[in-house]
Amino acid sequence: MARKAKKRRYSRSSGSDVESEMRRYKKGTAKSGRGGRGGRVKSRKQAIAIGLSKARKKGKKVPKKASKRKTSKKKTSKKSSKRKSSRR
Repeated sequence: MARKAKKRRYSRSSGSDVESEMRRYKKGTAKSGRGGRGGRVKSRKQAIAIGLSKARKKGKKVPKKASKRKTSKKKTSKKSSKRKSSRR
């Protein structure tokens, strides 16, 4: 059977944005934060994320950010919370 061609998730041009940001990171000139006012980029992952966000802003084909999952907090019973406050 012939293999089905996979659809590209990232455009080729978005890869160039990540490449340029990686070059800046390796030189030590990559900065984070709004307008580059933050500190230096310290990790490769951070540099890649900055490159992808720049590509997103330019309107290139990049998947959406992974949304944070809502964690359900376990509700503690009132009895246990009262016991903690009454202890000395």
